[in-house]
Amino acid sequence: MDAFGQVRHQSEQLCDPLSIDDYQIQSIVQTSPPKWHLAHTSWFFETFVLARFEAGYQPYHSDFDFLFNSYYYTHGSMHPRARRGLLSRPTVDEVYRYREQVNARMRRVIEQVHEDDWKTLALRTILGLNHEEQHQELLLMDIKHNFWSNPLKPAYRDDLANASGTTPAMGWFRQSGGIHEVGHSGGGFAYDNETPRHAVLHRDFALADRFVTNAEYQAFIDDRGYQRPELWLSDGWALLHSSDCRQPLYWQRIQGEWQQFSLSGLQPLNPHEPVCHVSYYEADAYARWSGRRLPLESELELVLSQQALEGHFADRQVFHPAPAEITGQWYGDLWAWTASPYSAYPGFKPLAGTMGEYNGKFMANQMVLKGGCCVTPAGHTRASYRNFFYPDERWAFTGIRLVEDI
Repeated sequence: MDAFGQVRHQSEQLCDPLSIDDYQIQSIVQTSPPKWHLAHTSWFFETFVLARFEAGYQPYHSDFDFLFNSYYYTHGSMHPRARRGLLSRPTVDEVYRYREQVNARMRRVIEQVHEDDWKTLALRTILGLNHEEQHQELLLMDIKHNFWSNPLKPAYRDDLANASGTTPAMGWFRQSGGIHEVGHSGGGFAYDNETPRHAVLHRDFALADRFVTNAEYQAFIDDRGYQRPELWLSDGWALLHSSDCRQPLYWQRIQGEWQQFSLSGLQPLNPHEPVCHVSYYEADAYARWSGRRLPLESELELVLSQQALEGHFADRQVFHPAPAEITGQWYGDLWAWTASPYSAYPGFKPLAGTMGEYNGKFMANQMVLKGGCCVTPAGHTRASYRNFFYPDERWAFTGIRLVEDI
């Protein structure tokens, strides 16, 4: 019960710095208004827990099921994703009342559930809490892009700390090849896409012990990295010529100097920080330029499984990657792009029913990322965790970790 209350409260706390107008904004189709996130995470508990276990269940509002269903087609129809920012109603106050009622009803169900239903209730509630933690990360990602799209470049918070520190020389974690197991090993929560655990064959490799920095990436830009077709995958090169992408998202040159937009507003670009908000295509092009490559998903997971599960996460209240001297950089700071497409593990079986749409149906045309980032809730990642984005997407906190073949 404590975990339920803490997670639900944290979503609302992340929205405390917003003005009432900020709750409504949707800058691109990939983002959602903060108001929608708050309502959708409540819809999840109402739909998958209360509707199943609450005696005499009645929906809070007959239209909310349509407005706040995200992508569960086997459950029913939904308001188009690209038009979420057009929903001036329900109001922000009404969404908070919705959350309050769902919270109260959830507590009653948890306290009164029959022991025969306890296991299923617990599994669905834990899934709902992990789902809400994913949306807490999305909240900050989306707020950042919403504010970046405003010519005023407003700050989400003006009291966020700016991490200092320098960058040590890049070191390499050497891993012997052979047959290794990857995937969730049991014990604790995991999503269905992390299973089943299975064997993979590796060659010897060495994984960088930190991310590529802004200064290192700037050298790629200065060496005409965005003008050299031999460095780019075909789709990435085509994207360059259909867009103005010539530097990472949120970089802006002002009076000859690079600035970077963060959740604390525009700041001078810190050369020691990890470069962030790059697409898979940019990460791959940089790796080629450097004479190295991006890690396979299984390579990165194998090394992460040997590191302490600690790092620069959202609980540090910085919401921006920090120099490696400060944070380490195995977990946290940035999601690391891998060279592996997001696909099913051998023997994968999605969850039964509508919740089987949570992960499995997205296993096409996306790439896997690992490790968590500076806006990921602490405790919400692990070596086997599989995040996934389309290769052209840049609004997530994504970074570049390199591999050398031995």
